[in-house]
Amino acid sequence: MPDQRADRPELPQLSELRGDCARCFGLCCVALPFAASADFARDKPAGKPCPNLRDDHRCGIHARLRQEGYSGCTVYDCFGAGQKVSRVTFAGRDWRAASGDGARRMFEVFPVVRHLHELLWYLTEALTLPAAGPIRSELRRALEHTERLTLGTPDELAALDVGAHRQEVNALLLRTSELVRAQVPARKRKDRRGADLIGARLKGADLHGASLRGACLIAADLTGADLRRADLIGADLRDADLTDADLTGAFFLTQPQLNAARGSVGTRLPGSVTRPVHWTAQG
Repeated sequence: MPDQRADRPELPQLSELRGDCARCFGLCCVALPFAASADFARDKPAGKPCPNLRDDHRCGIHARLRQEGYSGCTVYDCFGAGQKVSRVTFAGRDWRAASGDGARRMFEVFPVVRHLHELLWYLTEALTLPAAGPIRSELRRALEHTERLTLGTPDELAALDVGAHRQEVNALLLRTSELVRAQVPARKRKDRRGADLIGARLKGADLHGASLRGACLIAADLTGADLRRADLIGADLRDADLTDADLTGAFFLTQPQLNAARGSVGTRLPGSVTRPVHWTAQG
């Protein structure tokens, strides 16, 4: 009997869904645009190399990005899409050596694969959550399908309706969220999906099991807050103060979200992310 697993793609681990600049051709520094702001010192259009990008595809000011006005770079992560596009999609072909059309196609494909890799992160994490057991097979099928999409040709990736695929996966992620948060008493589960909480005073707030999907928490005071088992998918945590907050068991939290926040050595984190190097004991 043939092995039905033979055509299954090799599935990634969370540790593999992080940017590895040493295996990438600096795609985020070329393909993506940025505008002069508090996050970036100058404007840069899509497809034009950042002036700080060296010929070896490394950043010339990496050690002092924040001091030079490029804090936006320090909170970005491609979820491993950079090395996938560089080494797999384009088989190690450098955009500098590619024809004009080849380079443009690489820059066009990179954001698509980045979206897919972000979905791979969420699906991979969902499969590790015991509460997601009732839909585990559906999650795995979605993960396998998404991984297959990342292995498409440049033309296939460029033509992909990634928005439609995100909607399909999001339905599964929402069901996962409901299963996980159902472990918290209903009277305590707050639904703050898409809430405008800019600068909110939430010091010590009980957000155990809360849905904060897509909530805007820019500069919110979450010091000492209870965020255990909170759904943080898409929450904007830029400059949010997580000093001494408890995020044990919080899920769908990504490294870029955490990197954009402030915290301390007392902030308790889920195992899926690492403590940002710029955090200090004082938060």
